[in-house]
Amino acid sequence: MERKKVHVAMYSGGASSAYVAYQMVQAHGKENCILFFTNTLWEDEDNYRFMYEVADYIGVEITERVDGRTPEEVFYDYRFLGNSRLAKCSEELKVQQTIVFLEELRDVHNLEPVLYFGIGPHETHRSDNLREFYSHRPLEPIETRFPMIETFREDIDVKSIIEEEWGIKLPRMYAMGFSHANCGGRCVRGGFQHYAQLYNVWPERYALQEEMEENFRKDFEKNVSILKKDGGPYTLREYRERMDREGVENFLKIPDETVPCVCSFS
Repeated sequence: MERKKVHVAMYSGGASSAYVAYQMVQAHGKENCILFFTNTLWEDEDNYRFMYEVADYIGVEITERVDGRTPEEVFYDYRFLGNSRLAKCSEELKVQQTIVFLEELRDVHNLEPVLYFGIGPHETHRSDNLREFYSHRPLEPIETRFPMIETFREDIDVKSIIEEEWGIKLPRMYAMGFSHANCGGRCVRGGFQHYAQLYNVWPERYALQEEMEENFRKDFEKNVSILKKDGGPYTLREYRERMDREGVENFLKIPDETVPCVCSFS
């Protein structure tokens, strides 16, 4: 029996994914659409507020999947501390949960998922990677769509549309200067600027990351760290001490080359 198409927005809590979800529902109808969210249990509480307000505005409930572990618990399970180059938390808490859900749609509900991502024109390399991934990782290829690249005009201001037309306030981490809102600022794939911003805005969350890193190093007797410098480990404690000496404001504009890939869009 031929599967019926179901349109699935990869609902990450960002402005672009919210706008794409809205347009997807307008085009295909509420009864044929899903807002899919994978929860790492580290998300900022205001992200949840934003996602649920947008879901109410769209008129579709959020479908949520939770592994049950936090990123820290994943690191301990694998005896590997996630860092700016490789993070098993994304694979376990996001990707694996997504693949299982998509196969359930096919096997249990006889539905053929079509995935929608909020990636913009400036990140076509990420859309290429996701398209390639979903053509090979599931048991059968899954169609992926990127409306911000393929459909909408490039200069569309989705943030203004959401706040001014929809009347929904954006997640607070945008206004705080973060480039993304993954894991409440504790994303291990953030770079030096990201962690300087975290220390500047939420020193208590920075302290949690520093404590996690120090405990992992001690428990597994490994000289590892989230950040890397000159090809080697550079701990959050070392970075904090340097920011305290030189002033955190001097580190807030360092460009980061490491931007979370999976968590930003799934």
